[in-house]
Amino acid sequence: MAPSGSRSVKRGCQRVLYWIPVLFISLIVAWSYYAYVLQLCVESIEDLGEKIVYLLVYHILFIMFVWAYWQTIFTKPMNPLKEFHLSHSDKELLEREDRGESQQEILRRIAKDLPIYTRTNSGAIRFCDRCQLLKPDRCHHCSVCDKCILKMDHHCPWVNNCVGFSNYKFFMLFLAYSLLYCLFITATDLQYFIKFWTAGGRAHFRLKEYLNGLPDTQAKFHIMFLFFAASMFSVSLASLFVYHCWLVCKNRSTLEAVRAPVFRHGTDKNGFSLGFSKNFRQVFGDEMRYWPIPIFSSLGDGCSFPTCLVNQDPEQPASPSGSSTATKVTSEGHQFPSKPLRESQSRLLTSTPSWTESDTAEDRDKKGTSNPGMTIENEA
Repeated sequence: MAPSGSRSVKRGCQRVLYWIPVLFISLIVAWSYYAYVLQLCVESIEDLGEKIVYLLVYHILFIMFVWAYWQTIFTKPMNPLKEFHLSHSDKELLEREDRGESQQEILRRIAKDLPIYTRTNSGAIRFCDRCQLLKPDRCHHCSVCDKCILKMDHHCPWVNNCVGFSNYKFFMLFLAYSLLYCLFITATDLQYFIKFWTAGGRAHFRLKEYLNGLPDTQAKFHIMFLFFAASMFSVSLASLFVYHCWLVCKNRSTLEAVRAPVFRHGTDKNGFSLGFSKNFRQVFGDEMRYWPIPIFSSLGDGCSFPTCLVNQDPEQPASPSGSSTATKVTSEGHQFPSKPLRESQSRLLTSTPSWTESDTAEDRDKKGTSNPGMTIENEA
């Protein structure tokens, strides 16, 4: 009981420590609100029109920033569905097998009924020992959360949460609005910062003359420090935001940018890329009105993703000519089509024609040519 109790205390202390970065950011934001609204706009700016415009734009950015930050923090990361977990009988069968190859045979048998197309570097089925499940594509185990996270990007200490399929759009909006928030403060605070800095540098010559048109000493300190803080945060946020925009355009996560996903045919860093438009809509959705709002609108279910593979998958059987799209229906009612290119998973490929054997034969008859360089996984 003692070791168990000590582990519980340790986990409790860790949970408290994990919230320190979030508390730090919250205090910085609260102070920035006080410094900008009260010290700069209310106390320092004399022009009423300028004051109203600054306050109006500031509060719009502030609300969107806080909303996106809240959603990123408190949106629970999605975990794999029950279909990816081993059943009790499969667990017992796996435990009885000592050889790795025999265990892989069991996992391959289970994976045939699931939309899993990625492998480990050695070509084995991606299996999580801690969660006792077959990892869906783009799913990874987070050591901090101690869970498998769908389309895991990274664990962010500044939000004390895993950034993955369920909150990646919120994270992108958080970066965007926080960057706009800092840039707006920097731009509007600049003239008052220069005025204070100039007066401060010459104070030992003509102190009273330079301080006449300026607010009190407390306000000057807030204005000066607010400019420095907003400028520094703008630089770091801009680099991070540009990097994640590049990831969205390439349809990669941070983990996939570091280590390219491995498919049955080999490593392919562009395996999930569908082109800029479809990559963007996979994260932000089809409806433009929801793009700037921290409301979930991403496409898909997080367990399977459309993918264009360069080489034909040798383990994926071809569908009979003229047959309809085959899907696998589980006992829970979830539909898992036999290939990732499907409309039920998302509407990403609605503009893409259906590639079946009959269509390919028809195209050959009409055009007399075919494109052997690019093939898409066939349906089972």
